[in-house]
Amino acid sequence: MENILEVKGLGKNFGGFTALSDVSLSVRKGERLGLIGPNGSGKTTLINCISGALRNEQGTIEFQGEPLGHLPAFARTRRGIARSFQIPRPFHSMTVLENLMVPLAYVGGVSGKKAQAQALEILAEIGLGEKAHASSSSLSQVELRKMELARAMAARPQLLISDEAMAGLSGSEVDDVLDILIKLNKSGITIIMIEHIMHAVMRFSERLVCLDAGQVICAGDPKTVVANPEVHRAYLGD
Repeated sequence: MENILEVKGLGKNFGGFTALSDVSLSVRKGERLGLIGPNGSGKTTLINCISGALRNEQGTIEFQGEPLGHLPAFARTRRGIARSFQIPRPFHSMTVLENLMVPLAYVGGVSGKKAQAQALEILAEIGLGEKAHASSSSLSQVELRKMELARAMAARPQLLISDEAMAGLSGSEVDDVLDILIKLNKSGITIIMIEHIMHAVMRFSERLVCLDAGQVICAGDPKTVVANPEVHRAYLGD
């Protein structure tokens, strides 16, 4: 199966601190890839470079065979890369429906009744159909996480990057969000999931990549990766 994303030799520095060093990974079209690593390992920096929030100093990123170069984040979104954020940032003065109509208009150029119909369709798929006309400020934590995913879906991505969408949720809420991500993947969307909740990672991922200190230390099937001594050291120390 062809690769939808190719990252080769990626490097990113913040002053004298090296956040990423010679990071290479590929993601197959339609794959569910789990990205794990301890805090400070470079996971968020990596997805920021992929999504365009940051610019890498070394290496290349190709999406669907085309180099992204220095394309800004909005241009990458229009090409088919969307991400959800660990901390939801809704437009609190807007309804849930209106929150989705913004990316539909900005990324897809869809407005009016057509945008409203598409937004309602996405909300139904995510499980927020009944909350469409509620204020976003009234949502629970799990509903905010679902709306964050819905806003990413409004960009009609081919690659979705989910950044700790389950952090702070209860066990049943984690399963609920996980079911949504798996459903989205079955609809044809490639997903990279960053998560610390290991049972969610193991259930979701077809393949795992583990980062530590800005480098890939292990990649492969989930059981092999979590059994790797270097991965254990990264999480638990010596």
